[in-house]
Amino acid sequence: MVQRSRPARIARLLRTTAAIGFLAVAAAGCATGIPVSKIAAENAATSPQSEADWRRVSETAGARYRANPKDPEAGLQYAKALRALGQRTQAVAVLEQASLANPNNKALLGAYGRALADVGQFTQALDVLNRAHTPDQPDWRILSAQGAVLDQMGRHQDAQSYYASALKIMPDEPSVLSNLGLSYALAKDLPNAEATLRRAVASRSTDPRVRQNLALVVGLQGRFAEAEAIARADMPPDEAAANVAYLKQMLSQNNKKLGRAAAAPDVGS
Repeated sequence: MVQRSRPARIARLLRTTAAIGFLAVAAAGCATGIPVSKIAAENAATSPQSEADWRRVSETAGARYRANPKDPEAGLQYAKALRALGQRTQAVAVLEQASLANPNNKALLGAYGRALADVGQFTQALDVLNRAHTPDQPDWRILSAQGAVLDQMGRHQDAQSYYASALKIMPDEPSVLSNLGLSYALAKDLPNAEATLRRAVASRSTDPRVRQNLALVVGLQGRFAEAEAIARADMPPDEAAANVAYLKQMLSQNNKKLGRAAAAPDVGS
């Protein structure tokens, strides 16, 4: 087994992994930082699963975008691939241009808002996301994304009100519950965090990333054996043990604030 560095291990352990995917044109989820989504029409039968797949999508969609920067679908797909490949600043630039050419395209605005959040431009992200839906036609995915941005700004109570609004539209939606649970964790309310994440795990979702969030919150409460048992459902036993051992070591070495230890909820992909 290749030994992970401490930063890599804790980044994996604390990664926020709820799937939001709120583009109107494609239901998306995030897996290890790589969104899995419906791609361009010519490749609609398959979804990229690897970096090589996403590079091919980037080349195809990028060519379409360069041929016509005003094509909203080309901009969406090209930016999606760029985000998957870690080229987040370039994704922002693509979506900015595409949004200027299509100012009323809600899908583009949603993608642009998430991309801005990726690069830490939270205030601007909120402004753009506010325009990605309307009060009379709210989109639960956008509401959840807005909550995630607010959590990253440290406004946890405000974030939780957005998640509550999203859950009124989509009760027990696991991606929203997972974000809400992590929001509680960031606010140092671990019992509510655990209860909410258990609701997410018990829902229709089989997404292993939600269970990993639960394992994190259980571990943060010092129940390391239970956290390891939860983590083992989705990863090799030695990796689950290593992650929990590192969390235990981190908590025993100092009294870092939970807000520094827990990742913020995910704005989606």
